[in-house]
Amino acid sequence: MANAAASAVRTRESIIAEIRASPKQKVKVAIADIDGVLRGKYLHKDKFLSAVDSGFGFCSVVFGWGSGDVCYDNATYTGWHNGYPDALARIDLDTYRTVPWDDGVAFFLGDFEDGAGKPLAVCPRQTLKRVLERGRSLGLAARCGMEFEWFNFKETSDSLAAKNGLAPTPLTPGMFGYSLIRMAQNQPFFAAIMDELGTFGIPIEGLHTETGPGVYEAAILHAPALEAADRAVLFKTSVKEIGARFGIMPSFMAKPNAKLPGCSGHSHQSLWVGDENRFYDASDSLKMSATFRSYLAGILQLLPDILPFLAPTVNSYKRLVDGFWAPTKPTWGVDNRTVACRVIVGGPKSTRLEVRVPGSDVNPYLAVAASVGAGLWGIERKLELTAQPITGSGYHADVPRLPRSLQEATARLAASKPAREILGDAFVDHFVATREWEWRQFQDAVTDWEIQRYFEII
Repeated sequence: MANAAASAVRTRESIIAEIRASPKQKVKVAIADIDGVLRGKYLHKDKFLSAVDSGFGFCSVVFGWGSGDVCYDNATYTGWHNGYPDALARIDLDTYRTVPWDDGVAFFLGDFEDGAGKPLAVCPRQTLKRVLERGRSLGLAARCGMEFEWFNFKETSDSLAAKNGLAPTPLTPGMFGYSLIRMAQNQPFFAAIMDELGTFGIPIEGLHTETGPGVYEAAILHAPALEAADRAVLFKTSVKEIGARFGIMPSFMAKPNAKLPGCSGHSHQSLWVGDENRFYDASDSLKMSATFRSYLAGILQLLPDILPFLAPTVNSYKRLVDGFWAPTKPTWGVDNRTVACRVIVGGPKSTRLEVRVPGSDVNPYLAVAASVGAGLWGIERKLELTAQPITGSGYHADVPRLPRSLQEATARLAASKPAREILGDAFVDHFVATREWEWRQFQDAVTDWEIQRYFEII
């Protein structure tokens, strides 16, 4: 069960009975939109109990607008052409949690059906479910663990708006990774993240400062892939809600400052059959099984095709630059932090792959679906791992660079037959339309860089 506070496994019947018996009259529910932003509401307890079986209506505009609530003009799933009708949201009782910073209110995640009992093709959580089912058809269960870096600022929504979103004040000054001093200076915030997220069913393995003013990094305990993605989506919103209590604004933007390293959203992955890690082979020189090698080969081959799921915003590509701790080429190596795919050689339980391309701005459902799907695609084809491991800097590898912009990456995705096979035509078409729209918003914008460069001199 998701809620770490629950010592016993809850059944569907016991969850419903617990909600019915609770003196609290409201339940919080949420879904993730295309950008991985949680959209939610309170439901009266009676409404929630009726929705457990029937589902409930949630405006389809959540798949018809960008992160700034501006409606797409090119997507076909929903829009002005059909009046933005309700979509059918289904509550996943397995996601039951209670929110410790919201008076212990019950919380559930949901996803969408199409109204005819089938998963909604454009729903990110349903897309991940389809990929994981593909793995199960091969007898394999994916486990993942995500980790995030993010900047923290001494700001509120109001104070940042008063600055027009410019020059936010960092929580702490200077470059001070793994700093006990900086941790102590903000101990209540640190402690709240560790303790309250654990109670909320998001166990944190490690939390520390990273290099950069006010930068933190957290590693979330690994879990079955769907639960891991649920935890990752909830993590970002939870940290923001907790931070607001301390007058702190966390930002999961991939690259807030051109002069500093960006923020990662790395994904650790492995495949299991029961209690057996199918990535591990004691007889191999690197302890990598044939399954692991084919999985890695699939990801390396498809990284240029699936990049928009790992780098989904215009800003994502400002992070993927040489020498800033983010990979720029589809490469792999053993315990090498300059490559796209870092193989971590451990024992039978810990051997795994770290996909280092994603930034902290990813939709975790889509980042996991695309990378696990690419790995399974490699296994299905029994791909050979022909690429040699990088032992030095991955930036100097003789390998073609990954797409350099959201526009270039989206065009590559639109033309990718493997991506469509893995994720489905309907989802890829919808996602491509949203990224093309995102790129056009950027093309039409006048940036500070342009003002500073041209206003006086030209």
